[in-house]
Amino acid sequence: METRTVKATLKYYRMSPRRVREVADIIRGKRAEEAQNILDFTNRRAAGTLKKLLNSAIANAENNFSMDPDKLFVTEIAVDEGPMWKRFITKSHGRASRIVKRTSHVTIVLGEKIVKEA
Repeated sequence: METRTVKATLKYYRMSPRRVREVADIIRGKRAEEAQNILDFTNRRAAGTLKKLLNSAIANAENNFSMDPDKLFVTEIAVDEGPMWKRFITKSHGRASRIVKRTSHVTIVLGEKIVKEA
């Protein structure tokens, strides 16, 4: 049995990787259609963005590689840390505190199982 894969990437998403990973862990290993339904009913801000990314990967598979969308499943989903935006906020007595605004890079890989006939 062989697997064909297709991927879609989202870079510089303005949300902490930790929060995105919570949603990504839910859909890892699921069928694409089932993952879409899960993301529809997940009450997290990252769910909407991950659904758009999943739909993009499905469209890539269908249009660029002529894969059947009903046979696709999430083989891999990785949430990595992007660059951090460093900002300052003023505090009392002339001090300043640092604020770190984190970004995420998300990569989703969809696979389609191909059964070779002998």
